[in-house]
Amino acid sequence: MKYVPHEYQKYAEEFILQHPACGLMLDMGLGKTIITLSVVWLLLFDYFEVLKVLVIAPLRVAQDAWSKECEKWESLNRLRISKILGSEKERRMALVRKAGIYIVNRENVEWLCSNYKFDFDMIVIDELSSFKSPTAKRFKALRKVRPKQKG
Repeated sequence: MKYVPHEYQKYAEEFILQHPACGLMLDMGLGKTIITLSVVWLLLFDYFEVLKVLVIAPLRVAQDAWSKECEKWESLNRLRISKILGSEKERRMALVRKAGIYIVNRENVEWLCSNYKFDFDMIVIDELSSFKSPTAKRFKALRKVRPKQKG
């Protein structure tokens, strides 16, 4: 299917490009995932500003939503996804696969930050509310690697 963004989606894409550290607050069903993936595609293949993107999402979203969006839209056919899910062995294998986007569930963020050379250029947090507590282990782990990010 061909992605023809609405005006608000174009605005959101441009906003993300101009503000590397930002949040996208849109209601459910308004295309946050396709907006984000379109920007990721631009940053990977047009602007060459990022090489590796980490998406942190709830488990069910990490398993299906992001890869289904990539399959759905023909403009995203070059995006390669590696899912850092499952057993520790499966997660380690996913980290060595060549991809532009790596998806991890939020329960494995602490493991990832502690056991992996954090070389992601961009982090996308799907469902930011799961990082609202600064005392949570995942919040603390992500805060330690945040200075390595460009935006």
